[in-house]
Amino acid sequence: QVRLAESGGGLVQAGTSLRLSCAASGRTVSRLAMGWFRQAPGQEREFVSALLGGLTYYDWSVRGRFTISRDDAKNTLYLQMNSLKPEDTGVYYCAASGDYVAEYASGEAYRYWGQGTQVTVSS
Repeated sequence: QVRLAESGGGLVQAGTSLRLSCAASGRTVSRLAMGWFRQAPGQEREFVSALLGGLTYYDWSVRGRFTISRDDAKNTLYLQMNSLKPEDTGVYYCAASGDYVAEYASGEAYRYWGQGTQVTVSS
């Protein structure tokens, strides 16, 4: 069983930065396919970024502003978010899978989910 716990969300102004953390337990992050998703009010959950082995993937809306990374020693996944925009507002979820992930942008590819952390970007 893998447990994920996100932290680091908050209320910030546009143009600033936040770093989200996702602490994992039950399995080492280096052996997991992991991703970040977000859900804005009234909208469906959407893909943000994924880290599969040593490969990183980003949605076009965050490419160049967000960076996904992990710290194996801390068993933690990160999402560094720079140049935040109001449209980045939402609940951010960490997701993981112990199996091969082909469709990294699909939430259905991930078995484990955190409880989410709220990110609000004011204009």
